[in-house]
Amino acid sequence: MKTKKYSTAPLDAKDRINVKPIVCYPIDDLKETNLPILHSARNSLKNIGEIIIPPRDAKTFEVKKGQFFRIESIEGPQVGDLNIFQADNLEEKFYSGKTRALYGTHLSTGDRMLSNFPYLRSLATITWDTLDWYGYDKDGGSVHDVIGTRCDPYTSKLLSDENYHYCCHSNLTRALVNEKGIKLGEAEKLVHDVLNVFMCTGFTNDTKQYFMKSSPVRPGDYLEFFAETDLLGVLSTCPGGDCGSEHSSDNAKCYPLKVSMWSVEKALLKGLINSKTSDYNRNHGLD
Repeated sequence: MKTKKYSTAPLDAKDRINVKPIVCYPIDDLKETNLPILHSARNSLKNIGEIIIPPRDAKTFEVKKGQFFRIESIEGPQVGDLNIFQADNLEEKFYSGKTRALYGTHLSTGDRMLSNFPYLRSLATITWDTLDWYGYDKDGGSVHDVIGTRCDPYTSKLLSDENYHYCCHSNLTRALVNEKGIKLGEAEKLVHDVLNVFMCTGFTNDTKQYFMKSSPVRPGDYLEFFAETDLLGVLSTCPGGDCGSEHSSDNAKCYPLKVSMWSVEKALLKGLINSKTSDYNRNHGLD
């Protein structure tokens, strides 16, 4: 935190500070031509399956390319931590840092979830968000963030010297072990920074520290995605419930979340621009 200042400000400090900010990665050229097609297609969605993730737990789910999936609040305000992988290659997974750099701190309709290097393509597009009315509040808070990493037992141990086994990191890891039959150490390396579904967060105005506040999500709210490749998803119900007071806790009131999968006729997706992996390695290499 840059709240303690030991150096002496130069005479031109104000001039240096008051320069115009420049967006690092302007996305004007990433024209969203798919969204109108997806919005039209979603009027004909057909439910093809669903799973329920119990409180303080995680489960995996699969979505085929060209299908939609929803994460839905069903009983009470609950935050979820989402990991997504390319189903046939778990080394290709959601890259929250680059997604954040392009689309901002919080995601909503039309934003894409990008994969890591050397792939860097859209794994999924957000097609509907029943909480987009929230926008940004007076504290700078909003929902569905890509700034928090996920609650984890290591940070919990560091701050409180306590062991807690139902952090989202732990839940996601166990779910991968159970689904793929891989070793714990391998699964833990695959678990990655998440999309904090329904979580209301931001950075404090004074110290710029990551904060959370009670999620505005209520039963019936959902976040909907379109799969641009075959996906393996893993969703954890955060042990902080609505994250209005604490997380990594057995005291917070927690609720289940539902993940549902939806299909549409292929003809309704005609004209979609397919997401492709980066050709940088093929064209240039890294030698």
